[in-house]
Parts: sequence; C-alpha cells; structure tokens
Amino acid sequence: MKSITWFGALLALLGILGLAIPAFTTSRTKDVAKLGSLKIQTTEQSTHVIPQALSVGVLVLGVILIGAGAYSRR
Repeated sequence: MKSITWFGALLALLGILGLAIPAFTTSRTKDVAKLGSLKIQTTEQSTHVIPQALSVGVLVLGVILIGAGAYSRR
C-alpha cells in the first residue's frame, strides 16, 4: 500500500474516533505551596471538546485519500 493510503486510513480512523468520543477530560497535578519537605498539591481537570464538523471533515479527507491512493495504483 502506498503511504497516501495509510495516511488516509489513519485520518479516517481519527475521524471515526472523534465522532465516537467527542469530549475527553485530562488532569494535571500542580504544586500550590511548598514548606520544607511539605508539599501541597492540587489536581486540575480540563474538559476538551472536539467539534463534530472537524471530525466529519477529517473522516471525509481520509476517505478521499484512501480513494486517491487506490486510484493512483491502477
């Protein structure tokens, strides 16, 4: 398979994944204060949302690249 086909398959997979899981949460631990050997930490959570239009666009681009890779093989 050509590299364009592999790249298209990767984009299509990412587009499907973006449609299946449109939001995800990450957490980060941050030092608030430090007194000697005592540390006070907090955990901050951030929610990230992937726009549906972006996921559909990436999926369509992936399918187009897969088609272009298959067409150029002929």
